[in-house]
Amino acid sequence: MGSNQFGQIFRITTWGETHGKGVGVVIDGCPANLPIDECMIQKELDRRRPGASPFTSPRNEPDRVEILSGLFDGKTTGAPISLFVPNKDVDSSKYEPIKELIRPGHADYTYAQKYGNRDHRGSGRASARETVARVAAGAIAKALLQHFNIDLVAHIKEIGGIALEKTPTDLEKLKKLREASAIGCPCPKTEKEMVNLLMQTKAEGDSLGGIVELITSPLPLGLGEPLFEKCEANLAKAMMSLPATKGFEIGSGFAGARMKGSKHNDTFVKNDKGIQTTTNHAGGLLGGITNGMPLTARVAFKPTSSIAQTQKTLTQKGELSSVTLPEGSRHDPCVALRALPIVEAMAALVIADLLLMNQTANLSSMGNYL
Repeated sequence: MGSNQFGQIFRITTWGETHGKGVGVVIDGCPANLPIDECMIQKELDRRRPGASPFTSPRNEPDRVEILSGLFDGKTTGAPISLFVPNKDVDSSKYEPIKELIRPGHADYTYAQKYGNRDHRGSGRASARETVARVAAGAIAKALLQHFNIDLVAHIKEIGGIALEKTPTDLEKLKKLREASAIGCPCPKTEKEMVNLLMQTKAEGDSLGGIVELITSPLPLGLGEPLFEKCEANLAKAMMSLPATKGFEIGSGFAGARMKGSKHNDTFVKNDKGIQTTTNHAGGLLGGITNGMPLTARVAFKPTSSIAQTQKTLTQKGELSSVTLPEGSRHDPCVALRALPIVEAMAALVIADLLLMNQTANLSSMGNYL
């Protein structure tokens, strides 16, 4: 299985399976002398971990990170950074009765056909458990972004068709409202409606999809390349590489296709902050390059594939059958709820990589090395 790497300069390689000994990541290209400690990584992992609310999987993983290499005296050394998170609460027995079935919505069939074998224990490498490694690496990337005074926030925009109407533009306020919510929605009224729908859907043995919105502080001008390393293209690949994702949009996104150019074009103005735009339909990007405005994007997640209802299916041999999850199976009724730190991590990895790539864009920005 190839393609376990992501990034050009700030590059990660993730490894491990959901029911194996653990998951981990190796980070290449992180500059030396970046202050890092386990607490900052652990804080991000705690946001992602299961069992934290009635709307997430009851799997009880402590997700304690171990830093194996790349740090000395609290700073990065420039060497590869290796992070490991052991799996503790593993119960593979629940998958034995259904290991010969093709579960609707899962990658059982495609994996078996591609590789000639399949890890039936919770989907193996295809499990969202793999995102632990991304969040751990993303914590390092976030530390690099903080060095450049860059912040980013992901929150729940929509669940099951119930959508947040207005998002606070102040990131600190948005963070506080999100953290005060059990599901990461910054509006108490909308949160209540979402929670009621989640409870009803969970009682029906069903699941819901959702949309996660990402907002950054104004990004430095010039990140991204005009062709194959466009900022939005790298973000799209990053987000669409996450489990259960079905859509990605920047700025006005698909709504922009229903607007006229006279309304969609962002007018440039000059103020005390320099040259900016009066609106941000472009989402902070023009021609694949950041324009100094905040980046705004949204990621759509499908309903969780594992549901408590009995579903018709086939066996691996093509025989008619049905699948019912064994008693005690552990799954999220809405995967979007735990995606917030994962979306932030992938965005941080993309921006960190583009920051380092941008050092070679202009001779005057490369510094004096002689």
